Amino acid sequence: MDLHEGFALNQSLSAFALAVLDVLDPEHPDYALDVLSVIEATLDDPRPVLSAQQYEARGEAVAAMKADGMEYEERMDALEDVTWPKPLADLLEQSLRTYRQSHPWVDPRDLSPKSVVREMFERAMSFGEFTAHHKLARAEGVVLRYLTDAYRALRSTVPTSARTEDVDDLVEWLGEIVRHTDSSLLDEWEALTNPTDEPGTEVRPTTEGRALSANPRALRVMVRQSMFRRVELLSLGRYEALAALDGGLTADAWQDAAAEYASEYDGIGTGPSARGPAFFGVETGDGAWTVTQIVEDPEGDHDWRITAELDLAATDEAGEPALVVTAFAPAT
Repeated sequence: MDLHEGFALNQSLSAFALAVLDVLDPEHPDYALDVLSVIEATLDDPRPVLSAQQYEARGEAVAAMKADGMEYEERMDALEDVTWPKPLADLLEQSLRTYRQSHPWVDPRDLSPKSVVREMFERAMSFGEFTAHHKLARAEGVVLRYLTDAYRALRSTVPTSARTEDVDDLVEWLGEIVRHTDSSLLDEWEALTNPTDEPGTEVRPTTEGRALSANPRALRVMVRQSMFRRVELLSLGRYEALAALDGGLTADAWQDAAAEYASEYDGIGTGPSARGPAFFGVETGDGAWTVTQIVEDPEGDHDWRITAELDLAATDEAGEPALVVTAFAPAT
């Protein structure tokens, strides 16, 4: 196994996670997210977050049950099985049963599949958006500590042999999310993992106030996720929500363009392939990026695309991508 400098197994299930990573398919479109889910399952539960996710899931389930005409008693019984998202739960639980045959001292209660960082990534949420969405203002410290622990675990536990460009992009994105929320936890950890007593060593500046554009790799990931979020909203016909994301197209403009698209194609792809890097492009410029998100259509023509402008100065000031959509139209 190819290990990197700083590799460490710091969680009680880190060795188990390492074994599970070996069975994942690096060619699968969701590989990076699945690597993340394996690591998240080994971390301590951020209880306020999981409770909020369960509350949201149960609310959505009740609405669906009512729409299906399910009786109250049936709904209450069915809700007992509704919990927070647990990606790879079946794989992880089965793998742990097998793992414990040769490692019987491992406590199965330490395994807890969850989707905190994964939800933030898939929904292109900033720290503030995530805590606001789940009404976690009083638990921001818990969320930040969890994100920091996830970043540390990804950095230290995932070996070089399991890393792909998408995995590295995700790790870079998460690190930037934490740094722009509060860099002190990462600064403390990095000081502990990279100690030096050498006289005359240059003091490393803190990351507080660092421009987001100074990390173009992380910024590119953020922009890519933000653009794909627009594809998801477009597929759901949520034109008001699309218009509210930036000062670009109005809800009517989105709806008109979507109607023209619908006259040519039946549906918009939002699966793993549609999220892939092949559908996303960036042209960098002086002070701005021109961004393109190709829409996956059923015919595979890939003509239609969302284009946007990213203002780097506004991005640095806001601490998150300052995107303005300029068009949703076929390529010219």
